[in-house]
Amino acid sequence: MKRNMPGRNSFWREMVYNELVRIVGEGNVYADVADIVCYSRDVWPLTAIWIKKKEFLPEPDFIVHPENAEQVSEIVKLANMLKIPLIPFGGGAGVCGGTIPVNGGIIIDLKKMDKIVSIDHKSLLVTVQPGIIGEVLERELNKQGYTLPHYPASLYCSTIGGFVACRSAGSLSSKYGKIEDMVVALEVVLPTGEIIRTKPVPRSATGPDLKQLFIGSEGTLGIITEVTLKIKPLPEERRFRAFIFKDLHSGIEAVIKLFRKGLRPCVIRLYDYLDAQFTLKGRAELPEGGSYLILAFDGMKEMVEVEEKVATQVCLEEGGVEVEKELAEHWWNHRYDMYYPDPFRSAYGIIADTVDVAAPYDRLEKLYWTVKEAVERKNPGVTMMAHFSHFYEDGGSIYMIFFAQQQDPEKALEVYSSAWRDALDACLKAGGSISHHHGIGIVRAGWMHKEHGEAFNVLKKIKRVLDPNNIMNPGKLGL
Repeated sequence: MKRNMPGRNSFWREMVYNELVRIVGEGNVYADVADIVCYSRDVWPLTAIWIKKKEFLPEPDFIVHPENAEQVSEIVKLANMLKIPLIPFGGGAGVCGGTIPVNGGIIIDLKKMDKIVSIDHKSLLVTVQPGIIGEVLERELNKQGYTLPHYPASLYCSTIGGFVACRSAGSLSSKYGKIEDMVVALEVVLPTGEIIRTKPVPRSATGPDLKQLFIGSEGTLGIITEVTLKIKPLPEERRFRAFIFKDLHSGIEAVIKLFRKGLRPCVIRLYDYLDAQFTLKGRAELPEGGSYLILAFDGMKEMVEVEEKVATQVCLEEGGVEVEKELAEHWWNHRYDMYYPDPFRSAYGIIADTVDVAAPYDRLEKLYWTVKEAVERKNPGVTMMAHFSHFYEDGGSIYMIFFAQQQDPEKALEVYSSAWRDALDACLKAGGSISHHHGIGIVRAGWMHKEHGEAFNVLKKIKRVLDPNNIMNPGKLGL
């Protein structure tokens, strides 16, 4: 990877700097060494290995903080004219290298665009700028009796724009869906500077749904500058249940039957034997090879009572053994603890990452065993544990975590790269999707053509039409 694009001499830098200052003001343009270094990475674990190896990360040339869509548009027009890469930046909480400036360029940090534009109390819609942190928006909505029921692990340090750009998922997705199910309309600045808006209507039959083109595009097709989202009244009640099953298969079968009975628990998390031990920490007895299921139900008290009763019956019929609900409540109340700070610090020589994959139910269990077996067999010393973190009517996702200990940074890089390669190859072999909610970034980019087949050429053609100079977050999504 290059630290900067060639030809960026002092005259070039001064010219670009002055133009950016003209657009956003001197206080909103940064090029100091400390800022450059801070914006050279996201939370992709591989970058920690690079740093330990004393390798330079790709660096941006400038960091810019626009305050409105018009300023974003002017920055994009300038970059398009000069063919300078642009990298949209939210909270920097991505784990796939999605904001790494592989060819230098301008980081557009959107956090100053953090306003709640409006709340439609009748339609239950909120319109926000992309830079607002998820937790900040949630607290403001709670004050008015509402919730955006989207609670990813990065809630405290990631933005709404980042959620949308990467198709993120939250803990309550089994009932409320992922972020793409909550987005009603978008405002987007295209790679040539035009500002477009989609209409905030519940349904439409006016051709392809254009907003879905930009949801999940990871900044490669445009910059999201406004989002309209569905919100909900705060639930009257939320209750938890927890069950131990003799094996993983029994837990999956119980989940399938919950959906077939028309139930919609807001939380459904199924842990394999190893991850269950990590989660329970000895607070419940787990049979060898067993699994651990957490359920939660929210909404009106009467509805919660019915769902809770029927779900408990289903789990018991499938051989589940109920354990104290306080175990599930403890997970909910402490679900962010392990992420702040990150326990897998490179200083301890721990290599760890998560491969989030998905499949329909007829392939879901096979996907788990295929990926786990491939990674552990081909990489001695690597262990993989998992929990099924998001379930739907037709299938679910698996949060597969591999880890090993290796102090030597060269060997750590080999182990890390090999584990990822083997996991994604095995995922495709088992008929799964290589990402459920973390996105593609750099780490999965080389598998996009295998994921989509010939359809990937359609995405490449769209990229060429919308971004003829390839300035928008180049190198991401395999584009």
